[in-house]
Amino acid sequence: MQKTICLSFDVEDWFQVENLREKFPPQTWDKCELRVESNTRKILDLLDRYDVKATFFVLGWIAERKPELVKEIHSRGHEIASHGYEHVINYELSRDEIYEDIKKSKGLLESITGDKVVGYRAPNFSVTQDVIDALTTLGFEYDSSYHPFSKNERYGQLGSNEKGLFKLNESLTEIPMSVWKNKFFELSIAGGGYFRLYPYHFFRALASSYLKKNDYMIMYFHPWEFDAEQPRVRDVKFSYMFRQYVGLARNYYKLSHAIMDFKSKGYIFKRLCDFYDNEFSIKQRFGELKAGSKV
Repeated sequence: MQKTICLSFDVEDWFQVENLREKFPPQTWDKCELRVESNTRKILDLLDRYDVKATFFVLGWIAERKPELVKEIHSRGHEIASHGYEHVINYELSRDEIYEDIKKSKGLLESITGDKVVGYRAPNFSVTQDVIDALTTLGFEYDSSYHPFSKNERYGQLGSNEKGLFKLNESLTEIPMSVWKNKFFELSIAGGGYFRLYPYHFFRALASSYLKKNDYMIMYFHPWEFDAEQPRVRDVKFSYMFRQYVGLARNYYKLSHAIMDFKSKGYIFKRLCDFYDNEFSIKQRFGELKAGSKV
C-alpha cells in the first residue's frame, strides 16, 4: 500500500490558544488583532506550490467573522471540517453546551460552503464521551480528536491504546494523531508544537521510522504557528510562553522541507475526508468490523 500523509490545519487565531486564555478570554476576542487570514493564505499558497490538498478544521467564531476565508479554503480544493465554535476545552462544558457548540459550528460552515461537514476536531484534543455522543447525533462521520500521547495533560482519552483508525460506534470513526513509540519512549510526531520543537533531522528520522511500520501519518498545524511576527504575551507562565513561541520563525520552511521529503519518497497526500472515504470507509475497508475494532 502506498504511504499516505494527511495534513490538517486547525484554523484559529493567536489569541484563542489555551496557553493565552487567562489573558484573552472569549469576551475580549473582538478587540484583538485578527491575523488568521494572512497566515492561512500563506499555508494555502504553500500547499498549492506542491499540489497538496489538506483538511482545515475551522473554528466557528472565525467562520462567522471571516466567511470569505472559509470560501477561499474550500474553493482551493481543501476540506472544511469543524473545530467547534468557541475553542473551549470540552471538559469545562456541560453535555448540552458541547452539543450546542458543535451544532453551531457545523451549521455555520455548511451554510458558507454548501457542503456537508463530516469531520470534527476538539479544541486541545479534549475529546470526551459527550463529544462522541454529540457528533453521532449530528451526523458526523469521523472525529480526529484523539492524540494518544500520554504526556500532555490536556488531551482527552477514549479508553483505547490504539494508534490506528478505529470505530467509535457504528457510524463514527476515529482518526488519531500519529505518535512514535517503542518499549521505553513515546514521542508525538503529529505536528504542532512538537514539530516546531524538534530539529528537522530528528523529526525526519522519527517519521521515517514510523512510516516503516505504518501506512499513513496524520499531522496537524495552526495558522498562527507560521507567524513569527504575532504579538508576544510575556506575563504568562514560562511553559505557556515556550509552547506558544518555540520554533515559529523556521516552521514554514520546515513544513515545506517535510512536504518535499515526503514527496521524494513517493508518499501521497490526502484530505482526511478522502482518506476516510477511499481508504478506510466503513463500506470499503471496515466491512464487518465492530465498534472498537482497529484498522
